[in-house]
Amino acid sequence: MSSSTDVHDSLLGSSTIASYDSVVTSRTDDPEDVFGVAEGRKRLEKQLIRKLDRRVAFLVLVSIMNYLDRYSAAAARLSGLETDLHMSGHQFNTLISILYVGYVLMQIPSNMFLSSIQRPSVYLSVCVFLWGICCIATGISQTFVGALTARFFLGFCEAAWHPGTMFLLSRWYKRSELALRIAIMTSGSTLSYAFGSLIASGVMETMDQVFGFAGWRWLFLLEGSATIIIAAFAIFVIPDYPSSSASWLTPEELALARRRVEEDACGSDHLDQAKYLSTLAQALTDWRMWWLSTCLLCLYAANSFTNFFPTLSATMGYSPTISLLLCAPPWIIATITALVVSSHSDLSGERFWHMSIPLLISIAGFVLAMSTMSTAVRYLSLFMMTQMTTTVELFMAWVSNSFPHSPRERAVALALVNSVAMTANIGASYFWPSAWGPSYVKSYSLCILMAVIALVILRRYRSYLEEANKAAEEDENLKGLPKGFRYLL
Repeated sequence: MSSSTDVHDSLLGSSTIASYDSVVTSRTDDPEDVFGVAEGRKRLEKQLIRKLDRRVAFLVLVSIMNYLDRYSAAAARLSGLETDLHMSGHQFNTLISILYVGYVLMQIPSNMFLSSIQRPSVYLSVCVFLWGICCIATGISQTFVGALTARFFLGFCEAAWHPGTMFLLSRWYKRSELALRIAIMTSGSTLSYAFGSLIASGVMETMDQVFGFAGWRWLFLLEGSATIIIAAFAIFVIPDYPSSSASWLTPEELALARRRVEEDACGSDHLDQAKYLSTLAQALTDWRMWWLSTCLLCLYAANSFTNFFPTLSATMGYSPTISLLLCAPPWIIATITALVVSSHSDLSGERFWHMSIPLLISIAGFVLAMSTMSTAVRYLSLFMMTQMTTTVELFMAWVSNSFPHSPRERAVALALVNSVAMTANIGASYFWPSAWGPSYVKSYSLCILMAVIALVILRRYRSYLEEANKAAEEDENLKGLPKGFRYLL
């Protein structure tokens, strides 16, 4: 049995070891020898995937709350938040950007810690609970400084979720399955943009001045309370790693879950017991980290319009309530598109064009928005801009696929790339000052510039992976080795 399997076994609970050993004792190079004939393995694999997908469905709900709690500030701006907190100048932009300061500071330590523990379900659930508390704190803040502090710690707590769950999914799903599952999970963000505006419109319209609280305060209070309730259930639903015992899986399903990921990585995916600082140092000296981080930084900067989406909708001249309602359709279409494109990307094994085409559509949307004040055209441009969501979701799957050799390395890679890139949101929050409205020509120009740079980096990285795959194939042919790991292009 391989050394990686020995490490896995040492991490199992005693109640699971016996059952697992009975499944893998006869392990050979042929997976069907362990799990039965091909049809038997296929049925077992379908059962496993169904059970995993049910858990991912719950992650969507948590992701919705993750982005709702962020998005609420943009919606609350239309309902008196700035007036009640006596904000002026660029203070609202600072309120948006401060969340990402906390987010950036916590991502790498969080994912490094997550990769070293056996119960990610507990850790992630505690983080969900804490960001619910921070959301409530924003709602009861009486000053700009109070809201600023609450938003900083909101980002600090939320930092664990996105890179953490992407790493967790990469420990369960094969590369050919990962993009769709990441898209499903992160569809919570686009759904929150869609339904967040509907929820915000309803809450702020009906709850305004109930018990003396402004409608925007009720928005934060209710969303924070809902997040806390969801956190209580999350600890029982979020899966731990395949290396841990799992009462929701049979011993055969658990063994197959491990075997699938090992096979998909062609033996290169193993548990790395290297110390945190060693792994981080290795990541910091890997040029791919900085190349991918720069690309995602540009994507996030171009995607900064999402934090001001209600403001952009309001430039069409409708009331705050109608403006919020008009925000929903573009994000619903973006969610559907992301799921369809990600699914096709998994089936075809192709990444670059599935990312590039939505990005080009977004660029066209920016051009339309800056070229006219026509209500119909500007609303169409919002539909086009939101297609960038697909690019971002597939990009994170590409990052995960690019670091197959160690779970800890992959955890650090996801966190480091996302953390460095998130600094874009700190600065890009100032892309949209009120003085540049309502046309926001300068803002859209900056977004176009960032998107074009990202597109160039994506193309160069694809060329690098192409060369790496070709070199691997030539080496295998020269040495007479069986086909090994290949990067997805």
